[in-house]
Amino acid sequence: MSASEPVACEILNGTVAVLTIQRPERLNALNLAVKQMVEQHLLDLGQRPDIACVVVTGNREVFVAGTDLAEMCDMSSADHGRLRTGAMFEALRAFPAPLIAAVEGYALGGGCELALACDMIVAGDKARFGQPEIKVGIMPGAGGTQILSRTLGSYRAMKMVLTGEMLSAADALALGLVSEVVEAGTALESAIELASTIAKMPPLSVRAIKAVIKRGQDLPLSDAIACERRAFEALFDTEDQNEGMTAFLEKRRPVFRGR
Repeated sequence: MSASEPVACEILNGTVAVLTIQRPERLNALNLAVKQMVEQHLLDLGQRPDIACVVVTGNREVFVAGTDLAEMCDMSSADHGRLRTGAMFEALRAFPAPLIAAVEGYALGGGCELALACDMIVAGDKARFGQPEIKVGIMPGAGGTQILSRTLGSYRAMKMVLTGEMLSAADALALGLVSEVVEAGTALESAIELASTIAKMPPLSVRAIKAVIKRGQDLPLSDAIACERRAFEALFDTEDQNEGMTAFLEKRRPVFRGR
């Protein structure tokens, strides 16, 4: 992992990728270079069937304090389209394998949206989440309003986004915004442990479960259940299903091959 790069990618045990945003002098703020590097890493990793899970993190002091306002201040609405400032978030939402955000310190604005674009969030107990864009004359633009309202409910999300208030890790856990809260300084370690557990599961099942949960959130319940059923049935045509059930009956550890 190179400390000179604003985004580093490390592969652990051949199955878990760790993307680290490292601009400590700017509190890991997201500028175009960082967003383009994260996007490219995700596009590359998404083509690798051996990558079972990706952890996205910052450092022990801060996850991502927001989008770099020094770069964004003079942008026009046309600039955002021309520069594809939302492309990183599109790549996050389209990524086929599970994404885990390991959050320490502040996850604000675009940093909160980065965490929200992941499938699970492991937070240190000193972490803080917020969408303070309204305080600088704008609003969340990468899923913040929509994901928060779907997660917290419209009344709680409306108050959070209209006031720019921050949520503590404990409150975020109680409201269902994060998956797990751990001791400060151990979020990355815990996220890697979680990713490693997922990496031992049958990869076709993992990706099918993620796809069905994501797709089902935007469907009526009856359609979502039908979607789930189709994915369930499709897994019965895989070698991993046969291996998993046979190993269970033979009382041995299964060897999943992603086929």
